[in-house]
Amino acid sequence: MPQPGGWLSSASATLRRAIAVPPVPTRPSPIRVAVADDSFLMRDAVTQVLERHGGVEVVAACADGESLLAAVERERPDVVVTDVRMPPSGDDEGIRIAQRLHDRQPEIGVVVLSQYAEPRYGTALLAHGGEGRAYLLKDRVADGDELHFAVEIVARGGSMVDPAILRLLLDTEQQRHVSPLHDLTAREREVLAAMASGKSNAAIAGDLVLTKRAVEKHVVAIFHKLGLPDEEQVSRRVAAVLVFLADGRE
Repeated sequence: MPQPGGWLSSASATLRRAIAVPPVPTRPSPIRVAVADDSFLMRDAVTQVLERHGGVEVVAACADGESLLAAVERERPDVVVTDVRMPPSGDDEGIRIAQRLHDRQPEIGVVVLSQYAEPRYGTALLAHGGEGRAYLLKDRVADGDELHFAVEIVARGGSMVDPAILRLLLDTEQQRHVSPLHDLTAREREVLAAMASGKSNAAIAGDLVLTKRAVEKHVVAIFHKLGLPDEEQVSRRVAAVLVFLADGRE
């Protein structure tokens, strides 16, 4: 169990690594995507969902991490959509690939898909900053809009975390006893989960049936309760999610 002092140290380090989301650029051509999953059915499903929505070109479909890295070198995609568990490591291969791309080709966005809600994977994925990274459950593949939105978000350098993973941590009794998240109200937790899914204040207001001004007040309260310094608004939005994920580290 993390101690309060350790949480604050970890959160502070995570905050320093947070990266602001840049403005949305104009894209004259489709987003080039490389897909990887050791299940042929899942690869095919992801490919069909992305291409059906338009604005995306799937340039490679791979069955393991090694072939994905080869495809990245060959095709130079804008975004990689990868399973978290696949050969050759069989455990966190998708996370390892994301970390490798962060070091060598940071311009490539990565969407990691997982069968189950595993907070430790989200923590590892965003450990060096949230720029161009998303972590979703595979259930979201059925919702083509959500998967397509995640690809667009990371392609422009944004970040997105599945709300189910955030709620899992928020609802963990053990975490509430040692975490500043315990100070968040139920409404603030809803707003934080929506922020993590990449929604703007206006979109959050629409979903929660609030005024935009009320959402802004909740966001400011979240920043204050998490102890985030007075930096640029977008940077603090990313930091709020990263601080939350840091609290879930085992």
